Amino acid sequence: MTADPLPPSDRPVPGWPVPPPEGYFAEDLDRMHDLPSHTELIDGSLVFVSPQAKFHMLVINFLDQELNEQAPEDLEVSREMTVTLGPRQRPEPDILVARAEADAGLDQTTYHPEDVVLVIEVMSPDSVERDRKRKPQLYAEAKIPHLWRVENVNDRAVFYTYELDLASKVYSLTGIHHDRLQLDEPFKIDLDLTRATRRRRAQN
Repeated sequence: MTADPLPPSDRPVPGWPVPPPEGYFAEDLDRMHDLPSHTELIDGSLVFVSPQAKFHMLVINFLDQELNEQAPEDLEVSREMTVTLGPRQRPEPDILVARAEADAGLDQTTYHPEDVVLVIEVMSPDSVERDRKRKPQLYAEAKIPHLWRVENVNDRAVFYTYELDLASKVYSLTGIHHDRLQLDEPFKIDLDLTRATRRRRAQN
């Protein structure tokens, strides 16, 4: 059975990059200047991010502000920066916390996993499989000690926190947090999660 031809269209065909036979490598992201914002490299393939939902934006803004206020001076909070886990792995967590000594200046585009103590993924509809399965595998193999995943449950941010078992290189669930998150590792953290999706209004 032959499919009917598609109707003609004046819409231009996107000029997506054609992958080389061996796939992409981590350093390629710094040389490909026409890539969409927040492009990741997973298993040698480019992963493009869908348009950001308001939930995603509000949670990232909340975490960026709160963790920056609570983190000690020897740790630095960054949003939407990549971590080069290997030659073909360069994911971009929504938030990461790294040792301040790993700061390489304003031209820095990535971190090494040994400098990162926490990665946070705020889940989007298009990233469910990556955020629940593949990226935790990669972060664990790279020995990043702590992982959080944030999910939208009935328009509320629910935080799943994990700690790495170094012997097995697998994350263990340490808690599911709905209203408040209080932890002592990787530093003392106290978050009112009911504020995570609350839009801040300018003060008069």
